[in-house]
Amino acid sequence: MLDWRDCKAVERDPARVSGAWVFRGTRVPVQALFENLEDGATVLQFVEWFPGVPRDLVEAVLEHARQSLAVDGRNGTAAA
Repeated sequence: MLDWRDCKAVERDPARVSGAWVFRGTRVPVQALFENLEDGATVLQFVEWFPGVPRDLVEAVLEHARQSLAVDGRNGTAAA
């Protein structure tokens, strides 16, 4: 399972955006990235649609997810 507390590209405040994980310094939920990618968007399109989210934060989130999945795979546990 992903532990977003270890990702410096995101933050969470229970008083903002219903406590969702958001890109640091924005109100854009991390979930929006994955939903857009699932719908066929590219990273470049996401950054264009959400201009407040720098590409380096998007790449850091994707790298965090990739590393988390790789760790889960080595441990023999399924990622959620």
